[in-house]
Amino acid sequence: MDITTDAGRLHVTTLGSGPPALLWHSMLVDSRQWSRVTGRLAEHRTLVLVDGPGHGRSGPPPRGTGLADCATAASQVLAALGLGAVDWVGNAWGGHVGLVLAARHPHLCRTLTAAAAPPAPLPPAQRRRIGTLVAAYRVLGAARPLRSAVAASLLSPATAADDPEALDLVTSAFAAAPRTGMHRVMTEMMLRRPDLTDEVSRIAAPTLLVAGAADPIWSPPRAAAAAARMPRATAAGVAGAGHLPPLEAPDAFGDLVLELWGVSAPAAPAPARAAHPSPRTSAGSS
Repeated sequence: MDITTDAGRLHVTTLGSGPPALLWHSMLVDSRQWSRVTGRLAEHRTLVLVDGPGHGRSGPPPRGTGLADCATAASQVLAALGLGAVDWVGNAWGGHVGLVLAARHPHLCRTLTAAAAPPAPLPPAQRRRIGTLVAAYRVLGAARPLRSAVAASLLSPATAADDPEALDLVTSAFAAAPRTGMHRVMTEMMLRRPDLTDEVSRIAAPTLLVAGAADPIWSPPRAAAAAARMPRATAAGVAGAGHLPPLEAPDAFGDLVLELWGVSAPAAPAPARAAHPSPRTSAGSS
């Protein structure tokens, strides 16, 4: 179904049964990135899968749409569906939206899982590299060199080399997105992403910060350090994953989410508590 929000028309799919959980994907892909974990999570939750603005089957956002607008849009999706508090599961962009939602609309966030979502803005060197990518995309669209660059930035080297299905999902989702909407989101959500450090310190919901062990932007130690500054946060690393743990290591990621939900506990040791900022690394296949 399509729901009109302040961030534009959003396409939403629901499946499963039980209390609601909202899943918001990483930038540059779409809600298909959850395809390897939805079957398992849907056994315990009614999943609300959102295509973010400018991605998948959603429309482009208005100019200047930022993270706060996306969080408002998420609240409007929940209102349209007649839902209250959800278990939020977000990857990268979706994790950042979840951080804002949990900080500003705490009544809507029962638990928060944020993968590959550093609260701090991009460091200058990464901002310059991504700025070059955004400028090239504006001119060329999803040309082959840019598709390759996106895959290299989102997937671990092992996933890119050994998992053609994941590679095709990333490149095809990027290629299929409407250029205007994608460019607006890339500009606002990456280059102009605000510093969320102060916001996350106010999040009261039980929170899990996940980092792929092969993610060059967000490492397990950085996730643990961020969790240590939050009231009720834990951190966990996922072996074999880059920027998309739910796609690259679905079993390990699913274990972590279900543990946070109190549904089941993985065989691996419990994640590091915020008071002990050394995260665990969960084994997972890509």
